[in-house]
Amino acid sequence: NHLSFFSGFGPFRQYLVNSSWEAVKELSKRGLGENIDLQIMQLPVVYQKAKEQVCKIWTTLQPLLTVHVGLASSATALIILEQCGKNKGYQERDACGFHPEGACCVLDGPEKIESTINMKTLWKNTSVEGIDIILSRDAGRYICDYTYYTSLYYGNGRAAFIHVPPLSESVTAEFLGKALQTIILAMLEQCGEQRD
Repeated sequence: NHLSFFSGFGPFRQYLVNSSWEAVKELSKRGLGENIDLQIMQLPVVYQKAKEQVCKIWTTLQPLLTVHVGLASSATALIILEQCGKNKGYQERDACGFHPEGACCVLDGPEKIESTINMKTLWKNTSVEGIDIILSRDAGRYICDYTYYTSLYYGNGRAAFIHVPPLSESVTAEFLGKALQTIILAMLEQCGEQRD
C-alpha cells in the first residue's frame, strides 16, 4: 500500500473554520481506493510549527505523495493548482506574530522548487462540475507557500499544493472533499506513470 499524506490548515484571521481542513477531513472520509493509505493532519498557521510538522512527515513516514491544501481567501469559486514553492520573501507575520529568519524557508535553498506533478497536465485533464480550476506559479508568500516549499525541499518535489476557496452556500465541505478526491486521483495516476 502506498501512503499519501494530506494537510489542511487551522483557523486564521476571520476564518474560524478553515475550508482547507474541512475539505481534507471530507476527503479522508471518502478515501482514495484501497491501495492508498491516507493520513491527514491539521497544520497551524505558524511558520516554524508548520515547518517542523512537514519535516516530520517526510523523515518518519516517507509518503509517496504529500498534498497540502490551503485556503485562498481571495478566491470565490476557484480551485488553484500550485506548481511551485518559493524560498524568499516571507515578510508577513503568522498567527503568532512571527516571520521567518531572513524571510526565507531554507537558507541557501534554491530560489524555487517545482513539483514533480505536472499541474498543467492535471489541469487540462481534470474538471470538477460547479467550480473552475486554474493554474498558478505563485502560492502567495505566506504560510501556504512556505509549507509547500518546505515540503518540496524535503520530499524531493513529491509534494503538491491546492488552494481552495472559503466555504459558502455553494461551496460546502462535502463539495470540496469530492473535488479534491477527483483531482488527487488524477494526481496519483500521474505519480504511477512516472514510476513505471
